[in-house]
Amino acid sequence: MATTTDRSDPGGRVAEARARRTGCAKVSYPIGIRRLVVRRTRRIGSAIVRVTLGGAGLDGFLSFCPTEHVRLIFPDPDGTLRLPEPNGQMLRWPRPMPRSREYTVRRFDPDSGELDIDLVLHDGGLAAGWAETVAVGEEIDVAGPPGGLAVPDGYDRFLLAGDITALPAMARWLEALPADAAGWAFVEVADSSEEIELGRPDGVAVRWVHRGPVPPGSSDALADAVRQVEIPEGSTVFAWVGGEAGAIRPLRRWIRDELGLGPDDHEVTGYWKRGVADFEEDDDHDHDHDHE
Repeated sequence: MATTTDRSDPGGRVAEARARRTGCAKVSYPIGIRRLVVRRTRRIGSAIVRVTLGGAGLDGFLSFCPTEHVRLIFPDPDGTLRLPEPNGQMLRWPRPMPRSREYTVRRFDPDSGELDIDLVLHDGGLAAGWAETVAVGEEIDVAGPPGGLAVPDGYDRFLLAGDITALPAMARWLEALPADAAGWAFVEVADSSEEIELGRPDGVAVRWVHRGPVPPGSSDALADAVRQVEIPEGSTVFAWVGGEAGAIRPLRRWIRDELGLGPDDHEVTGYWKRGVADFEEDDDHDHDHDHE
């Protein structure tokens, strides 16, 4: 997979990468820190709260790709707020790292000056608890996004799969695909109450995989469902998978060994790991990587 560390003109480099027929590229953006204001919140299904942020701090915000992430920064337990400092086109983070969590850019609308972040609710979650109680008008410091994964629209098929933590990225991706795109999207949820409305091309089939009472991250239902896909012979495919690191490991192997996809034609991302509060997976964008 091509990776560009030059942070200048990210929009142009994303457009250049997407203009190819196949082959994804990781594009780095200038990384900023901004203070935003909560404009509204609303429940999406039974397990997600959407927080809409705005304010003058959004000026200059960059967003081009479905899997971009930003980091929400919270005060320390004693109330001290420690923020990163600008360092050229990057940020210099204090050590130890401030309390923070990373979330997908679900929607950015430069015309309305709004940024949507979808947060999955779960007991004891730092950001999840904030999302449930935050009031309109409160402020939050947000870093990033540090970059994006630019994927061409020219593939014959797209295969997207993930648990509910990957749903915001998948939802945005489905909305961004061309109208004639074809493929599959698999989303693991507990039950039908966690399902949400998804915009998608007619040629992309969405399957909700119910894991039932099994705890998140401990089911093989998603991997089993995805491995039933039959890809037409000779088709070019891009595959993207996100979710609990251990649960998606079989799909990482399946994509590589059974589908035969090289690094330019897939990405598998561990968003979280059972029992680990601040899970970090290798991140090529120099931006600490953990999901709640």
